[in-house]
Amino acid sequence: METRFTLQQPNVCAEASAEDCGIVVFGASGDLVQRKLIPALYGLHLRNLLPSRFYILGFARSDMTDEQFRGRMREAITAAHAEHPAAVAQEKLDAFLAMCRYVSGDYNDPRAYERLSMRCSTCDRDFDATGNRLFYLALPPDLHPVVTRRLAEADLTDEGPQGRPWARVVFEKPFGHDLASALHLDSLLGRTLAPSQIFRMDHYLGKETVQSVLMFRFANAIFEPLWNRRYIDHVQITTAESLGVEHRGGYYDNAGCLRDMFQNHMLQMLAITAMEPPASFQAESVRDERVKLMRSLRPWPCGDTGGELCNWVVRAQYEAAPGGASSLPAYRNEPDVAPDSVTETYVAAKVLIDNWRWQGVPFMLRSGKALHRKVTEIAVTFRRVPHVLFGLSSKAQMPANVLVLKIQPDEGIDLTIQAKQPGPKSCMSTMALSFKYKDIFGVTPPDAYERLLLDCMQGDRTLFWSREEVEAAWSLIDPVLSEWAAHPQRCPLHTYPAGSWGPQAADALMRSIGARWRRPPEMGGTHEQP
Repeated sequence: METRFTLQQPNVCAEASAEDCGIVVFGASGDLVQRKLIPALYGLHLRNLLPSRFYILGFARSDMTDEQFRGRMREAITAAHAEHPAAVAQEKLDAFLAMCRYVSGDYNDPRAYERLSMRCSTCDRDFDATGNRLFYLALPPDLHPVVTRRLAEADLTDEGPQGRPWARVVFEKPFGHDLASALHLDSLLGRTLAPSQIFRMDHYLGKETVQSVLMFRFANAIFEPLWNRRYIDHVQITTAESLGVEHRGGYYDNAGCLRDMFQNHMLQMLAITAMEPPASFQAESVRDERVKLMRSLRPWPCGDTGGELCNWVVRAQYEAAPGGASSLPAYRNEPDVAPDSVTETYVAAKVLIDNWRWQGVPFMLRSGKALHRKVTEIAVTFRRVPHVLFGLSSKAQMPANVLVLKIQPDEGIDLTIQAKQPGPKSCMSTMALSFKYKDIFGVTPPDAYERLLLDCMQGDRTLFWSREEVEAAWSLIDPVLSEWAAHPQRCPLHTYPAGSWGPQAADALMRSIGARWRRPPEMGGTHEQP
């Protein structure tokens, strides 16, 4: 049984406008720029959220003219809006592309940055811009120190009095390969940039429903009093992908699921779900509470106690499905993957938080590739009623209330409750109070990059990683990676068929807390293997 929410009052918005600026995109000929960044900027343009004095300057090794660059961007925008071709209005698109320019050069060539500086000055004049500049590094992490050093040597990251005009640099994850490299990278960046100039991008923090978790918790008095160990039994956080590694085999085989998803996306969703209320919704207050939460996470047993690690963390790798249930090959047969690879494509973990609010409440995290379907959600399972009524023989027969925050693809919120069925007998049914963004607001939530790019232009660092968060996350993850490398037998690499919900060992991990992974019909049936 299902009922739906309705919008009861007009929107209450508190949004600053974007400041005039130029965006210089490094790696402008790459996949990320064409799939995400340019379509996101065009999305802001359609919503009239770009500043009036604005330009985009692409920078990459590839030789291209301005017109060739605009042609590529036109193709990227058209492909991104293939399902909604009406969004690609010719007049709007032409106006947007008129703001695009391009310059080529090697990322480590000082002369290329001299040309870049001259082109920035020309664009500032042509577009009547104020000299504010946002440098977006859509590049591999090993190029981050090189590019920031060259930008500084060319005086491109210098700021004026009181930070006007400003210069900001955006870095895509990953932030290092382990704790030591992350600290080293931060040290290198700190030599050329002020902390206020550094924006560490994790696009999961820009997703509409990830942001709404904070508003849901702290703007609704009926939920926050229940948000603790007294009323919550456990929390499940799932990020499942139905695709394999596709064309990213070379990168992924050196990273793995724990680095690629847990060190950033999963821990950030955990932090937002469990953090204490900030004093205000200012960047530093929110980030401080996320840091406190991450520093409260109980370390997993490693080193002398590493034999217990398999009771806390399960790793697995997908293989070809028997009987052709999935068309994906085994991970080891994917392009650019080593045939004897021991890289994990799935991780499930039990996390405990050692603080007053959450003591004893397990947070169960799972993420993987080649799973049954694509879904990201946070499911909060409340404790069962303390006393059995209504003729039931045990509490186990009374389903628990579950609050599900759906991050993607069907963004929204579900709350299951128990209610009496109509009729003369005392029969209960589970009802789902279901809210979907597209049903209530009539629009699909914007891409996460739109939110984050707008925040960059506003100088709002709330949804960006701080140095302390990066260090805290790696401090938790790094010992596990070392344990796997030094003692692989302590935490064996399991397998699971492509198209399933993961290995049986993950089901056993969930049973250890007296629960099962969520298995509603919309997630494709049961998770446990037959």
